[in-house]
Amino acid sequence: MSRLNELLGTLFIGDRKGQELYSRIFVVSAFGGITNLLLEHKKTGEPGVYALFSNAETDRGWSDALNAVADAMKEAHGAILEHPADRSDADDFVRERIEGARNCLIDLQRVCSYGHFRLSQHMQIIRELLSGLGEAHSAFVTAKLLRRAGLDARFVDLSGWRDDRELSLDERIESALEGIDLTREMPIVTGYAQCTEGLMQEYDRGYSEVTFSRIAACTGAREAIIHKEFHLSSADPNMVGDHVRKLGHTNYDVADQLSNMGMEAIHPKAAKTLRQSDIPLRVTNAFEPHDPGTLIDDQPAEQPAAEIVCGLDVHALELFEQDMVGVKGYDAATLEVLKRHKVRIVSKTSNANTITHYVDAPLKSMRRVERDLAEIYPNAELNVRSLAIVSVFGRDLRGLKVLTRGLDALEAAGIEVLAVHQTARAVDAQFLVNREDCDPAIKALHDAVIAAPGTATSDRADETQAAA
Repeated sequence: MSRLNELLGTLFIGDRKGQELYSRIFVVSAFGGITNLLLEHKKTGEPGVYALFSNAETDRGWSDALNAVADAMKEAHGAILEHPADRSDADDFVRERIEGARNCLIDLQRVCSYGHFRLSQHMQIIRELLSGLGEAHSAFVTAKLLRRAGLDARFVDLSGWRDDRELSLDERIESALEGIDLTREMPIVTGYAQCTEGLMQEYDRGYSEVTFSRIAACTGAREAIIHKEFHLSSADPNMVGDHVRKLGHTNYDVADQLSNMGMEAIHPKAAKTLRQSDIPLRVTNAFEPHDPGTLIDDQPAEQPAAEIVCGLDVHALELFEQDMVGVKGYDAATLEVLKRHKVRIVSKTSNANTITHYVDAPLKSMRRVERDLAEIYPNAELNVRSLAIVSVFGRDLRGLKVLTRGLDALEAAGIEVLAVHQTARAVDAQFLVNREDCDPAIKALHDAVIAAPGTATSDRADETQAAA
């Protein structure tokens, strides 16, 4: 979003003229870093306005943080909008939204101080209110920029600001788009939508893609497109270098596997909506307008091929107890504990007396899980290890001997493999390695199963480039 000016010449206008400019709806996210300031930093956990407000005894900390958000918003649109009138309008917009949110939080604190009301009961709503500020700001600024460039763009606010109606997500979308002539107007829509379902409660920060997919379904879109700063590729180019390949074509099954590894092409619930609506998804590089990017649909692979290698840091939670032999549902209590502490399971293996969950969670959460399980299984041996999963994905891996070739490649690279796993569906193969070996393992596996001469993926990529 911070490169909006560049996108005028590639994404929004490019070489399009007249009618070609329209019949498109854009769903935008907040400018970089704004949502972190409003909620909490996604990676470091540094508190933003929401986190400070939830633990505040006075209004000084969170109110100062809200001022910092306003300053960051003004800095963001000041770098994009060149016309003084546009910058002034955007400043006024920020002031109105920020001060409105501040008054709301102050009033809520005052009401809850009487003791009959509990602040905890309203925190999810506050989280949604704050989150919507970022998307509303970026959509407003984008519409301003496009109108100045001669496009008939319309700011479409789904955030429910000063709207007392109780609407479902579909109702919110249909109400907002009502009366817009898509053949003549370009809607710029907020990624956050206020609705009775409560997007933040179920999807947290994945809400923008859920909104995006529902808009596609409600409007019967021919295609849904996610514009990124890079192509969906066979691996991180910083790890594998020039051997990286653009996918070009894959399916929703592979997209789901990527989501499970924390590398979302699209939120799995959003992908489900598109699949059920028979709408293909395209992931493109927004700065390469003539490149078709990668198409994601439900089509099977024409031939077996490995497509992506990626890695994820995990904790291996190993529970060993001889009493579990022959006992059905022995790990039910473990699953309940993991659910209670909001620990995401990436993978799982078991044998007669050992169940291992590979989870994506901070160490402090794992300590709580370990403590609870020790009370439930006092005779069990519990072990938590910091590892990494490196996975190879493909629509069809049958006959490729990915496990064998992968093990050979990792041994040749001097990397110890702690465990391996491949499902019968043959869409992924997982290699458990020490955490410090994650990046070298990605490169070794990519070189072996994707970039190696004579592989199906290598041959297919050469054919695609030749056809282009």
